[in-house]
Amino acid sequence: MGLIAGYFVRESWGAKRASSLENKIKEDLSRSEKEAEKIILEAKDKALKALEEARKEEKERKEKIDKLEERVLEKDNFISKKEKDLDAERERINKEEARLEILSVELEKAKNKSTEELSRIAGLTPEKAKEKLIKDIEERHHTELSGTLFKLMHERKEEIEKKSMEIMTTAVQRYGRSHISDITTSVFTLPSEDLKGKIIGREGRNIRTLERLAGVEFVIDESPETIIISSFDPFRREVASLALSKLIKDGRIQPAKIEEKVEEAKAELDKRIHEIGEQAAQELGIYNFPKEILQLLGRLNFRTSFGQNVLTHSIEMAHVASMMAAELGANPEVSKRGALLHDIGKAIDHEVQGTHVEIGMKILKKYGIDDAVVDAMKSHHEEYPFATPEAYIVTAADAISAARPGARRGTMENYIKRLQDLENLATSFEGVKNAYAIAAGREIRVFVIPEKVDDFKALQLARDIANKIEADLKYPGEVKVNVIREIRAVEYAK
Repeated sequence: MGLIAGYFVRESWGAKRASSLENKIKEDLSRSEKEAEKIILEAKDKALKALEEARKEEKERKEKIDKLEERVLEKDNFISKKEKDLDAERERINKEEARLEILSVELEKAKNKSTEELSRIAGLTPEKAKEKLIKDIEERHHTELSGTLFKLMHERKEEIEKKSMEIMTTAVQRYGRSHISDITTSVFTLPSEDLKGKIIGREGRNIRTLERLAGVEFVIDESPETIIISSFDPFRREVASLALSKLIKDGRIQPAKIEEKVEEAKAELDKRIHEIGEQAAQELGIYNFPKEILQLLGRLNFRTSFGQNVLTHSIEMAHVASMMAAELGANPEVSKRGALLHDIGKAIDHEVQGTHVEIGMKILKKYGIDDAVVDAMKSHHEEYPFATPEAYIVTAADAISAARPGARRGTMENYIKRLQDLENLATSFEGVKNAYAIAAGREIRVFVIPEKVDDFKALQLARDIANKIEADLKYPGEVKVNVIREIRAVEYAK
């Protein structure tokens, strides 16, 4: 009974549980169907909205396309109208040109006819009539023309001189380097007077060896603790000075040691030459020169021109040329490089045949220096034509650096010959009575014969003399030509 009761209870409980699970499944299924219907409705709403927006955008796009088509049609109509107007204008211009051509031919015929008629009446050809008219006007207004010409030349010259002086003085003021003219001797200071005997050696063998190897002359006089090294070549003087310093430091002064120290001095000086060239380029902000160019630049430090150190002169020129080029709107870099390298040929002109300008041009071309730099440096002695504005600037910078007080020393013979050549050139002109060079050759005063040279010719004479000086003579700076015409009227009252 217990088993049977348990069976029925279990069956009843299982049936209730199954019924409860079935109800739950039905509820879940009902809820899922409702959610699915809701999602479908929302999807339909979104689809309808998207479709509506797409239709709206399509409508707007179509409206824009319609407006764009209208504008294109309007532009086509406008262009067609303009083309018709241009064709009409072109046709009108062609007709007008043809009419003007006919009128021009008729006018030329009328002009020729009137000229022939005037020539027949006056008995003169057109050329002779023009010459006679010019001559009559010149004779009638000679004094007025002379005054006007003088005024124009004076005003123009003053304006140009003022501007050029402003540029040059600004450049010189911005760069100031002390000038020390090199001479043919150097003074070597000894640490002790007793060393003079060791330097001379037994029967003078030490000093003779040193003079022979270094190529200099030693002057040992009464001056205490000093020796004078004499040579026209600064490089040799520097080698002798270095060798002497090394010998004194070593303490053993004898022919074999002298030869050794001279060779060491030459090797050391070669190294220092390259360093000097590098320093010069760096001072100017130039960093791409080949090492061979730097070596030659360093050698210019031991080269002089009229007593002026060539490297110092070149560096000063480079600074001045760069500033002048910047003021004048030229190329400062080309001007600076051209000025620095303008005398590069002087580094080896005693070893290679030719002028230092020709040698310098060959060196620069060999080591790939820009052609613009070569053109800028080759005309500084006017051996070649001025090819670029930078060439004029380099030449002007050369004259400024060379003419500064204390920069150079010219010999008395060259000085006197330059003045004589200047006076002889001026007196070679017709109508010149006397000529005097003054102010160290910076000015020449020319006195003319008043009966042969009038005021108008005096102006022309000054220009001719200046042109001939520029063409025939070489001189630092500029020469002022001052033509003086003096007439005296003398009469006696009796």
